[in-house]
Amino acid sequence: MLKPLLRTALRGVFRILYRVEVKGHPGHLHQDKTLIVANHQSLLDGVLLALFLPVDATFVVNTGIANKPFFRTVLRLARHLTVDPTNPLAMKTVVARVNEGEPVVIFPEGRISVTGSLMKTYPGTGFVAARSQASVVPVSIEGALHTPFSYVKGLFPTRWFPKITLTIHPPHTIARAEGSAREARRKAGEDLHRVMQHMTLESRERTTLFSALLQARARFGGAYMLVEDVRLQEESYNTLLKMALGAARLLLPHSRPGEAVGVLLPNSTGTLAAILGLTAFERIPALLNYSAGVGGVQAACHAAQVKTIVSSRQFIAKGGLEKLIAGLEPHYQILYVEDLKERMGLSDKLWIAARMVAPQRLIAPGNPDAAAVILFTSGSEGKPKGVVHSHNSLLANIAQVRASADFKPSDKFFLALPLFHSFGLTCGALLPVLAGCKLFLYPSPLHYRIIPELVYDRDATVLFGTSTFLGAYGKLAHPFDFARLRYVVAGAEKLSDAVRDLWFDKFGVRILVGYGTTECAPVLAVNTPMAARSGTVGKLLPGIQYHLEPVPGIAQGGALYVQGPNVMKGYLRYENPGLLEVPQALGRPGWYETGDIVSIDSDGFVRIEGRIKRFAKVAGEMVSLDVAEQVAVKASPLHHHAVLAQADPAKGESLLLLTTDAALNRAQLVTAAQALGAPELAVARNIRVVDQIPVLGSGKTDYVSLQAQLAG
Repeated sequence: MLKPLLRTALRGVFRILYRVEVKGHPGHLHQDKTLIVANHQSLLDGVLLALFLPVDATFVVNTGIANKPFFRTVLRLARHLTVDPTNPLAMKTVVARVNEGEPVVIFPEGRISVTGSLMKTYPGTGFVAARSQASVVPVSIEGALHTPFSYVKGLFPTRWFPKITLTIHPPHTIARAEGSAREARRKAGEDLHRVMQHMTLESRERTTLFSALLQARARFGGAYMLVEDVRLQEESYNTLLKMALGAARLLLPHSRPGEAVGVLLPNSTGTLAAILGLTAFERIPALLNYSAGVGGVQAACHAAQVKTIVSSRQFIAKGGLEKLIAGLEPHYQILYVEDLKERMGLSDKLWIAARMVAPQRLIAPGNPDAAAVILFTSGSEGKPKGVVHSHNSLLANIAQVRASADFKPSDKFFLALPLFHSFGLTCGALLPVLAGCKLFLYPSPLHYRIIPELVYDRDATVLFGTSTFLGAYGKLAHPFDFARLRYVVAGAEKLSDAVRDLWFDKFGVRILVGYGTTECAPVLAVNTPMAARSGTVGKLLPGIQYHLEPVPGIAQGGALYVQGPNVMKGYLRYENPGLLEVPQALGRPGWYETGDIVSIDSDGFVRIEGRIKRFAKVAGEMVSLDVAEQVAVKASPLHHHAVLAQADPAKGESLLLLTTDAALNRAQLVTAAQALGAPELAVARNIRVVDQIPVLGSGKTDYVSLQAQLAG
């Protein structure tokens, strides 16, 4: 009788102090066999679940915890099963309890998070789920991380009584894997970790970019120092918010809600602020690639129906972009930030000050599914297309990445990839700002000598880049420049073996390879310290469904189609300006055709076999131009190469290798192909030496320019 009264009293105290709210569907907990799994944020977690879950469950407790005096007292309030994790037979006792119909609660991570992200999942819990074939019901705990009872003091701000939410998610089943007992346990553990990742993703709040900024500001405090650029002046959340409101105030009179506003600016705090400010008032920043030339920028503006472009006189002068701006001025209203600042008066400052005090009340929350930004495809194979992303698709991709990697507020991101690059915008800028990680913005990835020195000087721990850029940094950097880096992630192009080996040998750093597309906000898959496999681009992120469609003539893999919350709203094409073309691949709304041929192994790791458009039919056989380029890189790793298909009267098509290595010959290519296990058809017969291989601002090879040079 005393125990129920004590539990009722404690429940009332917790509800008052922590405003505990239970969301989701309690009915999910009432299955024949139920295994309840939860993330582990603090010492309060077990008490919270015991008090507020609507079932009388048995808690699985580590013997080391159960023997501590405080927990011995607390555990008297709930049924529990003490388990010695060093005993391989211990989990069989848990399986027996589940099979008897008892709801069982277990923390698969086995320890309280010290990063704020998911820790590794122990295979024992997966074994219980697979062996018992129970309904695995994930319960996400949110808010307890910010109590003094968590293990992240110094990383996250803590408060005595933050609001805590428990969310009950739909059940899953872990399949029994084939193979040895050890392999089955490993596979079950990985499957359960996937369930936990999905739970983390589904726990995210649907909101807008600006609202997410306000939430981060409330979480970390307005004075929290956050973002820095080449001025070497660190700005706080308050300053970033003030700059965003200032940019919005100056630009609103020149645009209407729902209108695309061209942004032609470098990586800087002001540019990031302008993007966030425009989205707060239903303007859609169209991030223009200033390296695309007059024709490319005009094509992008035409597709998105841009009428006004905001730029900077200083940026135009320093970047040598006078010809570009001269080509745009006759067709668009060009607003320069220097001129706009001079027009700011007292009424503008009062408007900003009012919204700084109460932004949640004075700024409409907005629609998470509305268009947030317009990015543009690189145009590597034709005219650039506008890619429209909603607030939700961008924030979903950030949540997917954070569910897979342990970025934390003690990290400092160094971003040299341009903000008009989807990888740079989402992962390089928005993710750290909304996650409370510090950020350094640098205006160009091409300053190969300066960037390593700045990474060292600013104590950066996270660096994103392409294989081309990382290779250049690695050659010129001092061995100690990258000593503090925790994450180096390569995307946009295949990571060459030479670059990977250089970084590992010279800096002791493992480059993690990811994969994505602008249309997917952009990350689809990534290797992480928790799950990495050489030669692959990692596992697909949680929440992404996929389909592989066989391609005639290609035996390995299939054309990749994907669907998920991070997929774009649609295309804006040059041929139909302003008309949104919703993705509908395979006749299914929301599905997107990546244009890549991939294979996926039994553990879920994705291997890129090539682009569908990057194949040539040589003597009746489909040959990957990407593989042909890899052969050239293997033969001559210190030079740049590109392979194109050209008409051949005898064979239909043949391979043309463009290279900066004047000494490269076919014999070297044949030897390299044999070392890689590539077919001899992937060895180019025609070799042409060029001064340089043109690249786009994203670091990808500019095949359009190469084709134009050949045609000329």
